Amino acid sequence: MAQRTTTNTSQSSKVDVEALRTIPSIHELVESLAADGWARRVPRSVIVEVARDVVDRFRASIAASDAALDARLVGKRLVHEVACALEREERLPLHRTINATGILLHTGLGRAPLAEAAVDALADVAGGYAPVELDLESGGRGKRRHLVERLLQRLTGCEAAVVVNNNAGALLLTLSTIARGRQVIVSRGELIEIGGSFRLPEVIEAGGAMLREVGTTNKTRPSDFESVIDDTTAAILKAHASNYRIEGFTAAVEIAELVALGHSRGVPVIHDIGSGVLSREHAALLPGHEPDARTSIEAGADVVLFSGDKVLGGPQCGIIIGRKAMIDRIDANPLMRALRVDKLTLAALGATLQIHQDLEHARREIPVLRLLGVSLDHLRSRAGYLVEQLGAIDGIADVQVAPSQAFLGGGSVPAQTIESMALQITAEELSAPDLAARLRTGEPSVVARVQSEALVCDLRSMFDDEDERFVEAMRRALGA
Repeated sequence: MAQRTTTNTSQSSKVDVEALRTIPSIHELVESLAADGWARRVPRSVIVEVARDVVDRFRASIAASDAALDARLVGKRLVHEVACALEREERLPLHRTINATGILLHTGLGRAPLAEAAVDALADVAGGYAPVELDLESGGRGKRRHLVERLLQRLTGCEAAVVVNNNAGALLLTLSTIARGRQVIVSRGELIEIGGSFRLPEVIEAGGAMLREVGTTNKTRPSDFESVIDDTTAAILKAHASNYRIEGFTAAVEIAELVALGHSRGVPVIHDIGSGVLSREHAALLPGHEPDARTSIEAGADVVLFSGDKVLGGPQCGIIIGRKAMIDRIDANPLMRALRVDKLTLAALGATLQIHQDLEHARREIPVLRLLGVSLDHLRSRAGYLVEQLGAIDGIADVQVAPSQAFLGGGSVPAQTIESMALQITAEELSAPDLAARLRTGEPSVVARVQSEALVCDLRSMFDDEDERFVEAMRRALGA
């Protein structure tokens, strides 16, 4: 047994040596790639750097593997690998990706896609100048908050509004303005952790306020809040638990009750609703139940906070609406300059809010709402078409259509599933994880999920006009 092992090792080493001897020089690789046109697309110094990196990794892989290599193909393989690496180098750092995960508001994929009108508005101001802080009528200095404030007043019924970089920034700025050095009361059942391990208690601390927890994880009553209000209390904060659910023996204090209690004791109430639902009518378009901004304003909340890049379907931002006196104080906070948004965000947000003025228009034009509204029959029809297209690609062993469960995502209604259809794909020579990796790093890039040894591509999160690009991505991933 020992003698056989030694012989195999010797043979493997001999193959490795032969493969190493046939590795072309960096100069030969560069010249071969230059002849293929890469010298016109990428600086020679980059080609040299990438070629060296590929060769180094290839040498390391030979040393770490006992697999036999066909030495005659080493040069061709390395040219191909360097070319693939150069394609990745040539690609923009941030590029469009096909979302086949079934998660519509995928945080890792940038959450909400923008409506066409928002993209046009963004592009219109991106290449030139725009009156971000110039009042065109008077010629004097203007306030950037006024660019979208009127739209937010109309859509939510608020007195005033201001926009910052994201909703965590909105909460930080609000607490820094209203509650620095004083107490903020929060139910224990609402001490949420948001994406990236940012926890509400830490945000409150960063805003300079002191957290006062009341109630228990599953039950909090109005009396819990009332019993701790004193001269140090700056605000009552209600935070929507958007990324988890507590079920069973539960009790929570609704925003109207908190407002009645807070105002009876002279304490302002802040409502962080999270996802960005503007009204009850907008909430009706979504699965599950999400609080909406207009209801909170009508209930008397002094400040309401929400994201722009979730179900609102706009760019990443945090929107602060509420009573004018409060918003004016928040806008005057020195931190506002560090958290304010630029002309690109304001342009995209303004166009998105304009769309939301007509609910039916929003249903058609806001991509997330449009994806939610796609019928199962339409998804089945697309799935059938894609099965035919994918079945013709060499390297695919099987493609099946199966029911699937999609999710809104982005911390919104996490337990609420959305009926969908998916493709279950297996390759002849690649495992599902390997195929998924090739698709992620390919052109175009596709992000899917692996389940039960198959690649699962959910059509609910894929746009109709991406089908052909998806097929092309699969063809490239399989080397067809």
